[in-house]
Amino acid sequence: MSGGRFITTVGTDRRPLDGTFEVRHLIAYDAEGRVESVVERVREPAVESITPAVPAAAWAERELYDLLGVVPDGHPDLRRLTVADDWPDGVFPQRRDVPHNYRPPAAVGRPSLKVSPEGATVVPVGPFFPTLEEPAYFRLYVEGERVTGCDYRGFYSHRGIEKLGETLHYDQIPFLAERICGICGFVHSTNFCQAVERAAGAGVPPRAVYIRTILLELERIHSHLLWLGLAAHIVGFDTVFMQSWRVREPVMTAAEALTGNRKTYGMVRVGGVRRDIAADGARVLADALAQVEREAQALVKALVGDTTLQMRLSDVGVLTREEARHRAVIGPVARAAGVPIDVRVDHPYGAYGELGVTPVVREKGDIWARLEVRVAELFESIRLIRAALEGMPEGPIYADPGEIPPWREGISQIEAPRGACCHYVLTGADGRPYRWKVLAPTYMLLQAVPDMLGPATTVADFPIIAGSIDPCFSCTERYEVVRRRD
Repeated sequence: MSGGRFITTVGTDRRPLDGTFEVRHLIAYDAEGRVESVVERVREPAVESITPAVPAAAWAERELYDLLGVVPDGHPDLRRLTVADDWPDGVFPQRRDVPHNYRPPAAVGRPSLKVSPEGATVVPVGPFFPTLEEPAYFRLYVEGERVTGCDYRGFYSHRGIEKLGETLHYDQIPFLAERICGICGFVHSTNFCQAVERAAGAGVPPRAVYIRTILLELERIHSHLLWLGLAAHIVGFDTVFMQSWRVREPVMTAAEALTGNRKTYGMVRVGGVRRDIAADGARVLADALAQVEREAQALVKALVGDTTLQMRLSDVGVLTREEARHRAVIGPVARAAGVPIDVRVDHPYGAYGELGVTPVVREKGDIWARLEVRVAELFESIRLIRAALEGMPEGPIYADPGEIPPWREGISQIEAPRGACCHYVLTGADGRPYRWKVLAPTYMLLQAVPDMLGPATTVADFPIIAGSIDPCFSCTERYEVVRRRD
């Protein structure tokens, strides 16, 4: 794994096929534009842990045991991560013999939090907290006002979407995948389709590729403006919160004109997209981009000149380049720490190879640097959409992939607004995936939060430090609500 970036670990119950459990570590060699798999198949549910050598794999291996029951021997911290404290021992929901709708009886709870350091006061942040829109529990260890460390407990909303995917056909899952995240849902639906297309060796028409790229960048603009507003709200700058969300409105209007929906577009399918971008929609989008660019520039000018805000965010929540690489941090958080990784450049997909992307990189690694990266990326996304509209080829928007052959593997990465999002698919029989694995970027970013707590960090700093990674707990936990009647 030397020189590679850890992506995730995929555990698969292959016992119905060959009597083994498969453990697959996905490693990205960004400088070379390739992804490799380190695979081990075992008949007994135990493998050697890689966490001592690759700390970024800590959560992935904890999940491997929680859901599949494969023990990573030598793991330094094998507490529960994804299953509830009162989940019964010996029941591993990712195994093929456990039904997707299994509801186990509650067992005696096992604590999943660390023992507090001696002499430290514990300050709870969550599971329900004013600046966290979703349930997550940070346990701060405090001496006076100074934060000396923290522990995390999440996955309150985990609903086993990957397990549910095993029961659905390929053309149904994009709708399910798009609802993993309320902000970057199109990333997930497109990622799933790309993984299946790569597994099947299926092509996508060039026009459909450009349409996907436009919607991905439109989603990035809307996400970054939403984050900017929430970050300002966390530090009590509600004028910026209201202005940022006002500037964001034309983006949502343009999305509705192109897809019929402000969010959850329902546009992508395996083999292409469902609807074309007509001339009227392109004009609405062009007008929206002009308005957003003009008003965002005025907003940014006010932000940059606000010395109070700079004092609040500069030199706070610092993540060094070495720490970012150590934790396999991705997205704007990594680029703000001087790590120039961007899947659009390192592992090109969509139309990015033709459009060209200039990654935005800063060096300080603090919250202000993360703000600068996201603001600059907003304008880069506007440029990319304009270039895609101008250079969009004519032609069909869908190519029938035919029957998806079983036992093929597909890996797809997309640069979501928060960082690299990965989907892995092992195709199965009857037009359904045998295994579907989803990795959202927040999964990796949350593990780096303790590294951002410097010696001068106070309790008042913590909400904006956690908010600066732009956390999304629903997609980290692969959350989904399904109504049985429809």
